[in-house]
Amino acid sequence: MTNKELVSELLKNMKKQKLIDEFSKFPTIGPRTAARFVFYLIHLPVEKVENLTNSILELKKAIKICTFCFNSYEGDQKFCEICLDPRRDKTLLCIVEKETDLISIEKTKTYKGFYFVLGGTVSTLKKQDIEKLRIKELIQRIKKANFKEIILALNPTTEGEATILYLERALKPLGRKITHLARGLPTGAELEYADKETLKSALQRRE
Repeated sequence: MTNKELVSELLKNMKKQKLIDEFSKFPTIGPRTAARFVFYLIHLPVEKVENLTNSILELKKAIKICTFCFNSYEGDQKFCEICLDPRRDKTLLCIVEKETDLISIEKTKTYKGFYFVLGGTVSTLKKQDIEKLRIKELIQRIKKANFKEIILALNPTTEGEATILYLERALKPLGRKITHLARGLPTGAELEYADKETLKSALQRRE
């Protein structure tokens, strides 16, 4: 192999690795799965890759983040459909880790209140970890509304339990009733993957 060919091969590998690194940043995607994505894209026709990249750009331009609950939505209105729905119970606020958890709860057709997407969980109660969450925004939201019950609907994982403990302490001075999902959900599981009946039961038997 000539020096020119060697340099060319190194550049190709660098480009592959760069894309693998980018895909590895996706939730639940490890290096092996990321590598499969890259090799799949390599063998796709150029027009299909262009369609994919255009779809991603169109999504990014069309989607907005609700300033009330931090759920994503599409449209010209200022807030998402849930926050604008006058039929929702204004006395209930359900705190979830991520948008997919919100979607899972909505699918049960049991909960009729409002939501707040926390943006993650923490494994420790260190200041730098807690600052990554939307705690300040959450407290402001609760203070400005007439919520009577705050439901902590976080995943029954080590991180979820640690976050629940912190939220209970942070929200206690606000004087609202704080509940969490019943223990029907398997320890270590995620709401996103819970079946509708189990999640429905956990909501109804919250304590």
